[in-house]
Amino acid sequence: MKDVSIAFIGGGNMARSLIGGLIASGSDPTRLWVAEPDAGQREALRARFGIHTSADNPQIAALGDVVVLAVKPQVLRPVAEELAGVIQARRPLVISIAAGVREPDLGRWLGGETAIVRTMPNTPALVGSGATALFANSRATEEQRQIAESIMRAVGLTVWVGEERMLDAVTALSGSGPAYFFLLMEALEKIGVRLGLNPEVARLLTLQTAFGAAKMALESPDNPAALRARVTSPGGTTERAISVFQDEQLDALIARSLAASLAILETPSVLTDELDELVGRALEAARHRSEELGNLLGGQP
Repeated sequence: MKDVSIAFIGGGNMARSLIGGLIASGSDPTRLWVAEPDAGQREALRARFGIHTSADNPQIAALGDVVVLAVKPQVLRPVAEELAGVIQARRPLVISIAAGVREPDLGRWLGGETAIVRTMPNTPALVGSGATALFANSRATEEQRQIAESIMRAVGLTVWVGEERMLDAVTALSGSGPAYFFLLMEALEKIGVRLGLNPEVARLLTLQTAFGAAKMALESPDNPAALRARVTSPGGTTERAISVFQDEQLDALIARSLAASLAILETPSVLTDELDELVGRALEAARHRSEELGNLLGGQP
């Protein structure tokens, strides 16, 4: 990787995250190039990372053994068509981080016969904790696959999928997934305040609980179901809340949320309202059970 020149087309958040991760992993900044139309962004990238920048997409693409397309999906076609001549002349590996744009279409815009790896990262890559799925077309060599994986691993975990259509499922699960967790955290914080907690206390407890649960899951050999069972004491407060989630079919609500991220089946506000109500009932049930246990164990009627 230290000898690989990488040309980024687009200098937005994901490109900045990848560049920072690559440099932290030992990549030579002088072998990283960025094409970015905004002059302020270019200067910020030069000042922060000491890399080469330009406003000229083909010029930058011509310098890379790898060309990373880090532009919005809506502008990917004209950008790819602009680069087609350079790509056909130099035959670099092309990595796309644009959601939704399929490899056959991208390959056609680039002039055909191109080694392409499509990726689906998620926003925690911005803090080095991303999850990225990759799909390589048949023209990508094993060495190019390893290069693509090394680049994306600079900002977190990577997994490969054997069929491009699986990236749609990845988009629904991990691509959009951070927002689902933020939504649950938002609901927990809101209900905590409703139950009488100070807003700052509710926020800190929510954040640390989310962090702690994720850390336990990452470091444990057990699956989430086993971890949940371990912290759910029979007759306790957690069991009471979990029973509400199960009775109210939280799984079905999550499934509808995942489906809605791929096709607009319901408005996000409807799902948000349902989750808020469900979390509220679950926390109320847990609080009520806590009061029951306090009275029971304290000898009160």
